Amino acid sequence: MTIAIVMGVSGSGKTTIARGLAQAEGWILLEGDQFHPPANIAKMKAGIPLADEDRWPWLHAIAQREDELLAAGQSAVVACSALKRAYRDILIANRPNALLVYLRGSKELIAERMKTRKDHFMPPALLDSQFATLEEPGPDEHPIIVDIGGPPDAVIQDAIRQLKERQLKEHMP
Repeated sequence: MTIAIVMGVSGSGKTTIARGLAQAEGWILLEGDQFHPPANIAKMKAGIPLADEDRWPWLHAIAQREDELLAAGQSAVVACSALKRAYRDILIANRPNALLVYLRGSKELIAERMKTRKDHFMPPALLDSQFATLEEPGPDEHPIIVDIGGPPDAVIQDAIRQLKERQLKEHMP
């Protein structure tokens, strides 16, 4: 069983890549945005960045669902910004089968992509706050780092390739 947390700033392609990874592996997809309470979504729609106090209940709700799936013997892919180490600690804590897939890209590339999105509650104006909040995962977090510069299918394939390599290494004597 695996919990793969696909993380990155808004507009990095978390949902698209997580969906592709979940489909390829036959895992359950958890869209982190669906765990936000209405007050958080209202804040973001209004262009107000979330504070940590807004995020704690949201992150704990995702972590609770991860635990339910693991207890049921199911693997999942979680699409969640997980911008700070403290947030990732909640999503990974005491879950040895949880890992990070970090979608890394330039602010310019992501800003261009955000301009073309339709019907998303996160306005492009909040991208600066996303990058200001972002604490890139350190080596001690053992992230799978995926460059998002290519087309989605290539990014998904790179994530799958790295995931398979990681799983092979972990099962070697």
